Amino acid sequence: MIRGPALDSGSLANRTLYRLAAAVVLLMFCALGARLWYLQVLRGDHYYRRSTDNFIKEIPLPSARGLILDRKRRALADNRPRYQVYLTPGLVTAPALDRLAHFLHLGEAEAETLRAKVAAKKDRDRLHPMTLFEEIGHNEMALLEAHKAELPGITVDVEAHRFYPFGKVAAHVVGYMNQINAEEFPRLRDQGYRLSESIGRAGIERQWESYLHGKEGFERLFVDAKGALSAEVDRDELESFSQVYGGPRRVDPVAGDNVLLTIDLDLQRLVERAIGRHRSAAAAVVEVNTGRILALASHPAFDPNILTGRLTRTEDERLQKDPFRPLTDKALRENYYPGSTFKIVPALAALDDGLVSPEEKMICHGTYRLPGHTFGCMKSHGAMNLHRAMVESCNIYFYHLGERTGLDRMASLAADLGFGAPTGVALPGEAPGFIPTQEYYRRAGGFRSGYTLNTAIGQGSTKVTVLQLALAYAALANGGDLYVPLLVERIETPQGGVVQSFAPRLRHRIGTHPENLARVRSALCGVVNELKGTVYDFRDIALPVEVCGKSGTAQVTRTRKGEASGWDVRNDHAWFASFAPAKNPEIAVVVLVEHGGLGGHIAAPTSMEIYRGYFQGRR
Repeated sequence: MIRGPALDSGSLANRTLYRLAAAVVLLMFCALGARLWYLQVLRGDHYYRRSTDNFIKEIPLPSARGLILDRKRRALADNRPRYQVYLTPGLVTAPALDRLAHFLHLGEAEAETLRAKVAAKKDRDRLHPMTLFEEIGHNEMALLEAHKAELPGITVDVEAHRFYPFGKVAAHVVGYMNQINAEEFPRLRDQGYRLSESIGRAGIERQWESYLHGKEGFERLFVDAKGALSAEVDRDELESFSQVYGGPRRVDPVAGDNVLLTIDLDLQRLVERAIGRHRSAAAAVVEVNTGRILALASHPAFDPNILTGRLTRTEDERLQKDPFRPLTDKALRENYYPGSTFKIVPALAALDDGLVSPEEKMICHGTYRLPGHTFGCMKSHGAMNLHRAMVESCNIYFYHLGERTGLDRMASLAADLGFGAPTGVALPGEAPGFIPTQEYYRRAGGFRSGYTLNTAIGQGSTKVTVLQLALAYAALANGGDLYVPLLVERIETPQGGVVQSFAPRLRHRIGTHPENLARVRSALCGVVNELKGTVYDFRDIALPVEVCGKSGTAQVTRTRKGEASGWDVRNDHAWFASFAPAKNPEIAVVVLVEHGGLGGHIAAPTSMEIYRGYFQGRR
């Protein structure tokens, strides 16, 4: 057999090395290709923009926030100029920083902090303007503008800043703003917000933020290596800007929409002045036939200008520790025992179900005994029918009505009047209140008949808000229509065009017989205008109309019951829920005075002051 020549071992080794070298070179080219693909395709736009940033400077153009207006178009939240200092780290010089510190009267420690802040930005985002001071005074602005030639890389810009012309007036309704924090910025960035922007935190400012905010614009400018506007840019470059940069040269900002409220500034001031005579109080005024909120007040209030501006630690601690809770909206976000103002519920339930006739009399001896507990009344009233029991606020009579109707029937009628659920007002954080049922008490440890008696007089676990009570009494006054409260009348563009309007909206018709509503209304008029009525001595005889309503003294502890000596945390809450005029009612007014004492003595006179201002102001 003829064999071929044997392979030389050296040649075989060389061939293996060649193959290995070729594989290494191939892998290197693959890695280089992958890196080029990553840099040019995946990250190409990013690095292209970084390179163009060396000669193109983007200037943000802030949008003007929409206004919040009262029903007569007076601004409750407005904008005013605010002068801000911007700095471009890659363009500023050390002498410029020294001059800036001198002009703004910065101390040595503040100046050193400023230098460190700028130095940290020198290596990255060097040509991206950073906010240095959010607000400087007009005189400081004029000084910097006069010496701007000595301040390369430093600019002063004017921006609209939120301003509340009337300070604390309607503060809880209007709300306030503060700056976006780092945790929420990733979510808000996609909605067009900058980290340095402020956002609505309470009230209308928060609830209607999407309309009020507007949309920021920008302008991109050609600059030279020193950050000055380039004089060498020709028309062709400007016309081809979008092709070169990949976007428009300028996008104009879009101002936010205005929010027009149903609130009447004059009435709001009057209401706040009236409840301001107490340490802690709240009030609501609504139109009976539409549900429009004319005034909604909580006292004490905060100044939204302070919360929207630079809130100091001292001021923040003062607000947080204030025992009268100025940050809490007591008309909407807090709920209370309604006391005797709730007696309309067992009265209507018993009348509707035929469990009592209007003239049936029950005897009040001043106490009502159940096994293991005695329930009391303010005094021994003697024989009482429904009208007299409401006028003189006889607890014993309503204990009997509560027993006849039962807890669940009262809960059902209370729900029909809007209690135990949010009203649907256009504000955040509304408290729903609470109406107990037998099932609730069984889950909580067991039902007792005494719980029914407590509910009949607005105590126990029953809780309502000031606004809920106002809407319920408005429904009584108008014959049974329970409205969704209307606070925002319409949304408008800055030019006055209507974006969206809101008409009065009926929540539902109360399922109570009209004759029974009329009987309860008559009794409420007697509370104020009949000799033995609990508010008779505190009515305003100078008023041109008759007021009808129910006082309430809601017990909060077992001590100092019913005392009328002003603020004390052991004292009862004072209520007066009402409407006027008696014939063809126009408005419903509810006043709550926290720990004020007797409702008829404390809350009723405050309500009369509100009615006096409303009706006499229309003459």
